[in-house]
Amino acid sequence: MSLPHFFLNVQVLAKEAQAEFPLALSRDDAKHAKVLRLAPGEHVAVVDAAQDYFECEIVSFAEALPVVRIAGHLDQASDMPHVCLVQGLAKGDKMETVIRHATELGVAEFIPFAAARSIMKVDAKKATAKTERWQAIAKSAAMQSGQTRLAHVNQPMKLPAVCAALAGFDAVLVCWEEAPGTAVLHEALASALANVGKPPVEARIAVVVGPEGGLAPEEVEALLASNAHASLVSLGRSILRTETAGIVAPALVLYELGGLGAKERA
Repeated sequence: MSLPHFFLNVQVLAKEAQAEFPLALSRDDAKHAKVLRLAPGEHVAVVDAAQDYFECEIVSFAEALPVVRIAGHLDQASDMPHVCLVQGLAKGDKMETVIRHATELGVAEFIPFAAARSIMKVDAKKATAKTERWQAIAKSAAMQSGQTRLAHVNQPMKLPAVCAALAGFDAVLVCWEEAPGTAVLHEALASALANVGKPPVEARIAVVVGPEGGLAPEEVEALLASNAHASLVSLGRSILRTETAGIVAPALVLYELGGLGAKERA
């Protein structure tokens, strides 16, 4: 059984002078620890502000915060590729669904994309609040699924900013329902990695998924021009909903990169 996971914003456990010390959990995480009914003697996994990974034993509680001692230094999962999902803004709670489930899979970064056909509109006043909400969902999903890193959610971006961000990736896979059937994801990914000369575990891959109305042709053209290793890919014959594609596409990329366990190919 995996240990409950917690992420610390400011506390660095290696700098703690005492053998036993309180974990500086956020208010919400302290409530979560209470909901879990954690008790002295139980163990938790902690990723601190220095991104160091520890197993801690709960000794007692002080003002709702668990007092712990370090039981062991765990190996950080450094062999995970960096997969970024560029997700077209979707209406209702679809963005929350995508961020939650994609984080559980191991997606490391999200770029909400204010696409031309996005029904959902986020103005500058609401962008910060929305981003904070999405970041909280990513954190909750990372804790629930036992991730050893916390996915970063960027503020919503328009096309020029998205293209500028994509320039720094090793490969960009643009998922489009009008892509030819020959635009196979694993072939495009393998070709890009061969061109940049990187092993899969060190790869930085961006996956672009459009909103409900799909990507406009001019957006596809701009996205493909944003990176020398950008490719158009198809997710198969079925036309997937944006919230489905936003989970399936990065899952396929993580699988191809070995991020979802060992992969064998005939």
